[in-house]
Amino acid sequence: MPVVQQLPIPCPTHLIPDATGTDAFHAAYRQAMAQHAVFVVIESERRQVWTVKADTLAVGSGHALDDAVNEAVRAAITRLVQNREAEWDAYTGPVYFMMHGVRSEERACELAAALHAALCGDLQPLTRAVPGADLHE
Repeated sequence: MPVVQQLPIPCPTHLIPDATGTDAFHAAYRQAMAQHAVFVVIESERRQVWTVKADTLAVGSGHALDDAVNEAVRAAITRLVQNREAEWDAYTGPVYFMMHGVRSEERACELAAALHAALCGDLQPLTRAVPGADLHE
């Protein structure tokens, strides 16, 4: 397994890890925990369908999202579900976030990078990635 560097904020989409498969997922999660970093990956569900996953548990107990960030992320994911860019079973936090059914790897990376930035306190990328969502910047 290649060593994954801690993701910059905001994160360029090409740096979002593809954690398809159990081994890749566990390696990426272990790396996030070792770095006390927000965990974010994409996974291939099936041909041309992707999942975005993120959580803040790997950061440790000292990392708490404020209510405004949680509400912004929830609003963005809800908007994506309403627009049918993500499936109805999306998890909207406050600690674990997941969106199934993203129709391209490029879009999954864009959403993952935006979600990562938001979970690190920067809502700008999420505002650009999900226009029309009421993010209360």
